[in-house]
Amino acid sequence: MVPLLRHTATNLRHWISAIGRAPRALTPRWSAAALVATALCVAAIVAMMFGFDAATSAWARHLPRPLVGVAEEVTVFGLSGWFLYPLAFILIFLAALPGPSSPPYVQETIALFGARVCFLFTAIALPGVFGTVVKRLIGRARPFMPPLDDPFVFKPFVWRPEYASLPSGHATTVAAAAIAFGAIWPRWRAPMWLYALIIMLSRVVLNVHHPSDVVAGALVGVVGACLVRRWFAARELAFTPDRRAKPGPSWQQLDAIVHAIAQGPTKSAD
Repeated sequence: MVPLLRHTATNLRHWISAIGRAPRALTPRWSAAALVATALCVAAIVAMMFGFDAATSAWARHLPRPLVGVAEEVTVFGLSGWFLYPLAFILIFLAALPGPSSPPYVQETIALFGARVCFLFTAIALPGVFGTVVKRLIGRARPFMPPLDDPFVFKPFVWRPEYASLPSGHATTVAAAAIAFGAIWPRWRAPMWLYALIIMLSRVVLNVHHPSDVVAGALVGVVGACLVRRWFAARELAFTPDRRAKPGPSWQQLDAIVHAIAQGPTKSAD
């Protein structure tokens, strides 16, 4: 048991050090379109605070109870644990797999798969941590807090959930997940963004976030996940320097790895 734990810890340290190493290549600069889109999102957040948030809060308070009930069931799927716990388990499992004793192609595939899982975990976790800290420093009151329909109630630094509305943590998580999974598997982009939009809408329906909170959370998630992808691409981990996902293992390769691991370490000739 102890050798297995030591082996797992060594692999995890190796992957963490790979993420923190110096860049191997230069990545393309942010495009003018990306900068303009970010600026427009910030402008939209400010505009919503003045002309949209109060009316939306009043609308949400009078929604039919069955619709609110559906939103309550749906919104839990926007919690970060749905992503981070499975990804952490997969990462630890990969780190525990046989290392130097395995054939080279097994080691290479495990390393590639591990880099992808590291990226997904980091791209979702870091924006979430950032948003969690910032929202409590800003201290914006949630829509259900009195005085109602006043989107400009702030109590900075109080560190209380009812004053942690901006940005939305759920929106940050689902937007970061949509970017991260879409970066690895482009075919997943449409369903992931549909899922993200449903979760974001549920936060407004439940009247626990203003629309501007949701847009701000989505912006944090998108920018954060893109920055993580840029970081990984510069180190050629899971991505090429131009931020394209490296080819992943096929089902045939994964099947071969399972058989290789099941057969145990290879013995060298005398």
